[in-house]
Amino acid sequence: MNASRRIVAWAGLSLDGYTSGPDGPAGDSWPHEQAVHPQTAEYFEGIWRGADTILLGRTNYEGFHSVWPGITRDEKTDPRTRELGRWLDTTEKVVVSRTLTEARWENSRIVRDLASEVEELRDQPGRDILVANSASVIAELLRLDLIDDLRLFVIPVLVGGGLRLFPDGVNAHFTTAGVTALTNGVVGLHLTRR
Repeated sequence: MNASRRIVAWAGLSLDGYTSGPDGPAGDSWPHEQAVHPQTAEYFEGIWRGADTILLGRTNYEGFHSVWPGITRDEKTDPRTRELGRWLDTTEKVVVSRTLTEARWENSRIVRDLASEVEELRDQPGRDILVANSASVIAELLRLDLIDDLRLFVIPVLVGGGLRLFPDGVNAHFTTAGVTALTNGVVGLHLTRR
């Protein structure tokens, strides 16, 4: 196995551990406002530039595909955001889904078996494999003990319910590799598997 190809999970979450609030993605202005903040975008850029494969669940894949091509092509979009959009377009996207039958976004493919796919991806040459804010994929990878780096942006808000990032019954141990306090109140955590 190529030890240099890591599984890096990136997710935003509230202080009470949710990636989405009680009203679901339609009511989630709190993570989006912070994710597009210039300092958060700069912090995230330091993560995505190290990856050449994106691992997504169906919901995030469809959500990203519904907005990013338009953002990327909009001349009013700031240069950093356009660069991220171009990276999303051109980077290999592996979508984990039992129901999706067609992957319409360029450089995308659908897989059914997460564990075997991750093992195959790790054995291939390349840079990091980034799990981009897909809570269900992150939860399953935690259960399988396959996450090497956990990169979180913790938003100082309590949402009181919704979609939890960390599932019950998972026994995972990480070491803190870095903490970054951003001026917008967000705290970036870099955790590595022990």
